[in-house]
Amino acid sequence: MTPTLVRNQPGADASAPADAGTRARDWAEIQERMLAPLYEAVYDRMEVGAATRMLSLGCGSGLAMLVAAARGAHVTGVDSDRERLALARTRLLPDVGWDDAPAHSPHPARRRARLLQDGDPAPAGADGSPYNLITVFEPIGCAAGDSEGLVPALRSAVPLAVRGATVVLTGWGPPERCATAAVLQVAARLADTARPPRTEPGRWRPTLRDDLEDVAARAGLKPDGSGRVSCPFGYADVGSAVRGLLSTGLFDAAVRATDRSQVEKEVAEALHPYQREDGTVWMPNVFRYLVCVT
Repeated sequence: MTPTLVRNQPGADASAPADAGTRARDWAEIQERMLAPLYEAVYDRMEVGAATRMLSLGCGSGLAMLVAAARGAHVTGVDSDRERLALARTRLLPDVGWDDAPAHSPHPARRRARLLQDGDPAPAGADGSPYNLITVFEPIGCAAGDSEGLVPALRSAVPLAVRGATVVLTGWGPPERCATAAVLQVAARLADTARPPRTEPGRWRPTLRDDLEDVAARAGLKPDGSGRVSCPFGYADVGSAVRGLLSTGLFDAAVRATDRSQVEKEVAEALHPYQREDGTVWMPNVFRYLVCVT
C-alpha cells in the first residue's frame, strides 16, 4: 500500500480554525495513510493473520487496525483521543460490537475488532485469551516528551500478552533521511518565540538514534530486530499538506506560542521546495521500527 494524494475538500479553508473534530478528520483523511507502508512492512514481517491477537496502543482513527483485521487478525485498539476513536469506530464497528457481531456478518473485520478509550486494555477476548502482538504505530522521536506516556502504557499492556509476545515500536528515521524534518523545524522555531521561552512537551526536536531502544529498556522489553521503511508524504496541494501536518499535533506548541494562521503561513512557505510542477507536494521520509519480545 502506498500513500494516496488527497485533494482538499470542496470549500475547505486551510486557515480556518480547527476544532477537535476537524483535526481528527484531517488526520484520518489526509495524514494517517502516509504511514500505511510502515503498517504493511510490520505485518509482513510479523506474519499477521488469523492467529494474531493484536493490541494497538494509540490506535488513532484505526487504519492500522483495519489493515490487520483485513488479514484476519483480532484487533483491540486503545486511544485517549475521543474524536479519532469515534472515526475508528465508524471504520471498524459501524453497526455492531466485538461480542454481538453475528457470525454471518458480511464484514468479517467487524467481528474481530474492539475499541477502548483511556484506561487499561482488557484481555483480547471474552474468554480472557491473551494478546500475542502489541503495536505502537504513533511514531516517536521528533517531539520532546513524546514517549513519556508510552512506557507506563506498555508496562500495563505486557501482562495481558503471552510470554514472549512481540511488541513493535515505531519512530521517525534520521533527520537527514526525512524531508519532513525541515518543515517540522518551523514548529521549533515558532515555539521559541514565546516569552518566556517554553520547553513544554510536544516541541519538535531532532530524532536520536536510540529513541526506540530507550523506550524498550525502560519498559522492560528485549529488542529482537529492527527495520526501516520508506514512507513518503504525498499531498495533492500545499493546502492539504498544511492541514495534514498540523493534524499530527507536532505544531501545537508553535500554535500556542504564536497563532494558527502564522503557523499555517510559515509551514506553507517551508513546503515550497517539495512542491512539484503539477502543484503536488512530495516529501521522502524513512521511518524505523523496533521489534521486541516481552
